[in-house]
Amino acid sequence: MATVLPPPSKRQRTITAEKARDQQDVDTIPSDLGSVRLQFFDQSTGKPTGAPVAVPVADATVQNLELLLNTLQGNDATERVPYRFTFGAGGQVVDIVNDVYRAVLKPGLKSTEDIISLQYTPQAVFRVRAVSRCSASIPGHGEAILTTSFASSSSSRMVTGSGDNTARIFDTDTGTPLHTLKGHTSWVLVACWSPDDSTIATGSMDNTVRLWDPKTGQPLGQPLKGHTKWVNSLAWEPYHLRQNSTSRLASSSKDTTVRIWDTVSKRIDMVLSGHKSSVSCVRWGGTGTIYTSSHDKTIKLWDSTKGTLISTLSSHAHWVNHLALSTDLVLRTAYHDHTGHISATDAEKMSKAKDRFEKSATINNRITERLVTASDDFTIYLWDPLSPDGGSNTKPIARLLGHQKQVNHVTFSPDGAYIASSGFDNAVKLWNARDGKFIATLRGHVGAVYMSCFSPDSRLLVSCSKDTTLKVWDVRTGKLKEDLPGHRDEVYAVDWSPDGRMVGSGGKDKAVRVWRH
Repeated sequence: MATVLPPPSKRQRTITAEKARDQQDVDTIPSDLGSVRLQFFDQSTGKPTGAPVAVPVADATVQNLELLLNTLQGNDATERVPYRFTFGAGGQVVDIVNDVYRAVLKPGLKSTEDIISLQYTPQAVFRVRAVSRCSASIPGHGEAILTTSFASSSSSRMVTGSGDNTARIFDTDTGTPLHTLKGHTSWVLVACWSPDDSTIATGSMDNTVRLWDPKTGQPLGQPLKGHTKWVNSLAWEPYHLRQNSTSRLASSSKDTTVRIWDTVSKRIDMVLSGHKSSVSCVRWGGTGTIYTSSHDKTIKLWDSTKGTLISTLSSHAHWVNHLALSTDLVLRTAYHDHTGHISATDAEKMSKAKDRFEKSATINNRITERLVTASDDFTIYLWDPLSPDGGSNTKPIARLLGHQKQVNHVTFSPDGAYIASSGFDNAVKLWNARDGKFIATLRGHVGAVYMSCFSPDSRLLVSCSKDTTLKVWDVRTGKLKEDLPGHRDEVYAVDWSPDGRMVGSGGKDKAVRVWRH
């Protein structure tokens, strides 16, 4: 009797289908279309680069466009810059993913008779490699780890906050604990480094905020008391907005207020009251605006110098869980960049931090700080809350629909092109950050996804989940790059170091894990 082959497994079927799709894609550009005229425009300034250039349609791929643009700019082969190209028509923005034919000509947006205007934005000049192994599992905490954050300047220091009432500083190069920050009398819910790495701030269930010296692990003065309920979120004043070398800190609390602290004199600078329920998240923008989200379904914008309310954004139908700014990474790292060069004087540091912020936030000659909010109503809203004339714009740019359950966390990619959202429906979703259009669902987790974090070059995304794993995704293809099992229980917190070398994670199994390539 002849042996009957078993039916192909699911993995074999998907591999075969992908192969067939790739083979189909290879020969879809017709060779008889001739040439098309392209003109490049800088997205940040709106100015053209060179005159229109005729390019054969068959050769108008992203790699060739990149080569052509670098040639027009006079860049050597050694200083070639990678670019992302988009085409805007009738209020609709199209990303050129593979080539001009598939993105623009085939859908009929333009014909080969027209001049096609392509906008370009530079991508990160460095490439972050996907983390693929656990280099250290560091015990020490006595309860679940609730928050983790790398230092702004390097990946060799990391702070974690835990349910055992302590925060800990770790040396991630050697995989050892450096200091235990003792003083809080309840869970440490949030811990973050100041932009210049000189101070760590922690917020706790004991209603206080504490400041610590990261070099010695000693507290800096007494705890900052004032909140009557626990502290949900902290935000440092951006480095380039500091005045008279005083750094300020904003803390949001379950007691419905946001307090601004002067971290030098350890006094309350001002109290922002106006929310009717717990303030879930606070962010301090690079233009001097403070953004807060609350369980009263609203987002409020405040002037950080006067302490007055600028506007209220109310479109959500349930609690607002989280908010993120398109400039978050630049504000967090201030004057630290991928070169590792640090200026000598404070004035140089200030101007470098300001230049980095303005370069990151400028679109069409205007400083634009976008805001994205996630809610228990299963939706996400994208906002551009500050209008060009200095007023406020209370209408959202887009409503991002697709999650089947509550949305837990949102984040912008460092280059401001993508938004990633994590939800209780086990999915991470990618969206276009310019118009809020849906890009892809990253499926793979089998439990609720608590948060996600982009690599500094915006090409990779790491997510942590209730299913005990971390997963690294390729942003361009939307495919799983690395699966990182290792934790023995739910993973609550994850952070990618600003220099891209490591990922740190912590969760219910009380162990801090450091992952690297």
